[in-house]
Amino acid sequence: MVAVVAVLAIQSAFAVPRRYSPYRKLGLFARVLTYVENNYVHHVDGRKLVHGAIRGMLKTLDPHSVFMPPDQYRRMKADTRGSFGGLGIEVEVRNNWLTIVAPIEDTPAHRAKLKSSDQIRAIDGKSTRGMQMTEAVRRMRGPRGTRVKLTIVRPLGKGKTKRFDVEIVRDVIKIVSVTSKMIEPGIGYIRVKNFQERTASYLRKALEQLQAKQKLHGLILDLRNNPGGLLEQAVRVADLFISDGLIVKTTGKGGRVLDREVAHSRGTFKGFPMVCLVNGGSASASEIVAGALQDRKRAVIMGQQTFGKGSVQTIIELNDGSGLKLTIARYYTPSGRSIQERGIEPDIIAAAKAPPVKVEKVTREKDLQGHLRGTKRRKKKLARRRRLADFQLQTALDYLRAAQIFGNLK
Repeated sequence: MVAVVAVLAIQSAFAVPRRYSPYRKLGLFARVLTYVENNYVHHVDGRKLVHGAIRGMLKTLDPHSVFMPPDQYRRMKADTRGSFGGLGIEVEVRNNWLTIVAPIEDTPAHRAKLKSSDQIRAIDGKSTRGMQMTEAVRRMRGPRGTRVKLTIVRPLGKGKTKRFDVEIVRDVIKIVSVTSKMIEPGIGYIRVKNFQERTASYLRKALEQLQAKQKLHGLILDLRNNPGGLLEQAVRVADLFISDGLIVKTTGKGGRVLDREVAHSRGTFKGFPMVCLVNGGSASASEIVAGALQDRKRAVIMGQQTFGKGSVQTIIELNDGSGLKLTIARYYTPSGRSIQERGIEPDIIAAAKAPPVKVEKVTREKDLQGHLRGTKRRKKKLARRRRLADFQLQTALDYLRAAQIFGNLK
């Protein structure tokens, strides 16, 4: 009797109050799982049932928290290494429809002129409404050279949309995340397509190569249609241009600060003005870089408002080879701004296309009858500067030209 009382006392002392036990919630799940396995009319795969339950649980959270079966998890890891098969688009589920965040440059989707915010309403005739991301990715991927038909609904503004079908040939997607060139003497141009494992290293190398050619008087960093990628690489990219202070802060549950990433003085590229180009396809890691450069006044942000994904996901590998991506935090720019839903507002708004200009004939002094002749002077040869077809890039270039003339404008 004494022994029984002692055991009960020990159990009581170490028992967790029932209302705090997470395992109580598993009782209902275990009961349903057992009932289904024992009574469903056909044989069921218990592993598939558990995976389906996990997927459904995460679907009640936010669009970026997802469960990845082993095959999808393997593809995701290949994506961040920069080589995979498919169409070349970053997608998410928005309002129950598969929506394009951004097409990746020099891929089949980019060549098909798909755009950020396009809704993929059907894949080979199969509606995507309510479709799991896993299934959508599986349907869009396939052997190189095979075709897939997408039904697209494109928002045109003021409540208007355009619906059309596009057939795309699948290809092996090999992403070179950083490209660079000297756009004109003294002004460099670097395009970052996404943030992969070695993006910051590639960017540093590109900067060194540009500087080896000639002194930089200005730099255009192009983050347009960059859907994001690895947070660590975004921090390292920003660190290349910022010598000290905060780059980004992440806060988790209850506002608890999880991490503060700061810049380092060693290896900073400085001494020239910068323009950072962004648009509605610039998301996540791109917004971290743009926000840091803007708040630290290292670059003028130019273009259009960014996508507005200000949440942080962590990815863990489960013991059966599947993966779990869970939103664990929000990130904030150095000034304390949350990017979630709002995005980054450019310092200078530049439309994607040049506004139409009405050319009128203007009468000048030399057109007047009997005008006085000017004094003769030697004609000075001026370098011909071609206008770029890319209006936003041209606007950035004009800004840096002005900076060369009048000094650093910001």
